[in-house]
Amino acid sequence: MAGNDRRRGAIRKPGSKKGMVVGSGGQRRRGLEGKGPTPKAKDRVSHPAKRRVDAAKARTEQQRTRQRQKDKSDTAEMIAGRNPVAECIRAGVPATGLYVAQGIDADDRVTDAVRGADSRGISVVEVQRSELDRMTGGAMHQGLALQVPAYEYAHPDDVLDEAHNSGLPPLIVALDGVTDPRNLGAVIRSAAAFGAHGVILPQRRSAGLTAVAWRTSAGTAAKLPVARAVNLTRTLKDLKAEGLMVVGLDADSDITSDELDLATGPLVVVVGSEGRGLSRLVRETCDQTVSIPMAGSVESLNASVAAGIVLAEVARRRRAR
Repeated sequence: MAGNDRRRGAIRKPGSKKGMVVGSGGQRRRGLEGKGPTPKAKDRVSHPAKRRVDAAKARTEQQRTRQRQKDKSDTAEMIAGRNPVAECIRAGVPATGLYVAQGIDADDRVTDAVRGADSRGISVVEVQRSELDRMTGGAMHQGLALQVPAYEYAHPDDVLDEAHNSGLPPLIVALDGVTDPRNLGAVIRSAAAFGAHGVILPQRRSAGLTAVAWRTSAGTAAKLPVARAVNLTRTLKDLKAEGLMVVGLDADSDITSDELDLATGPLVVVVGSEGRGLSRLVRETCDQTVSIPMAGSVESLNASVAAGIVLAEVARRRRAR
């Protein structure tokens, strides 16, 4: 009877819960070999940890996108005057239109500006002088104005990515409260000249990339990423977590630029404001502060000049490695 067979331990087909199981006779030994270490939870496609990691990456990218959109101004800027316009066109400042007053007495500056705009594909539009007055807000335009689009700032993470992709030790310049657009443009120009990978500005209490800064940078702002940080102190801490050392320019410093041994490694150089220098929180975040040795009769240097000197020293030490 079926019941007796079950009590005697009759062989049942594989997979049954009760009774004896037919063996493989060693024929499936290869199938029992190991397949290597188990992947981490975050690397398994169907694991909840993997979904959490993917969701976090998506949120980070969304935050980057929102930050870029927030940093982009909705209005263009007009540069007025023959010399400023001619300088901007020569420097390669991005522009969307060159406006020339009707009946203007053209000199070499006007001729060069029109010729340069035409060669770069910038629209040249002739308008009435009253219209040019309105467009420039009554500025002294001398019959010539250039429309510059709003600058689109990068995200601080984009600057770090640019540095890593270069294959060289990262070198980033951060500005702490520099409010003069001429100083900003000059720092950007020095940063590009001495091999920095980007510039980071605080979102508040800082000069932005206006037409004046564009012109002072001599067009290098188009080649070097400039980012805005919502909180500069937090951004510096994030960069430190990525292995970068933070050095601040400060008159009351730990060392002078002659002793800057950190120059050859991953580095952030922080430049303080024209008046008060580094803010307290930023100074406390710095791994080291550095000053420039000077003659006793000189108390301080312009922020952009100081930045250029320290960046030149960093570049010199890196070349000597």
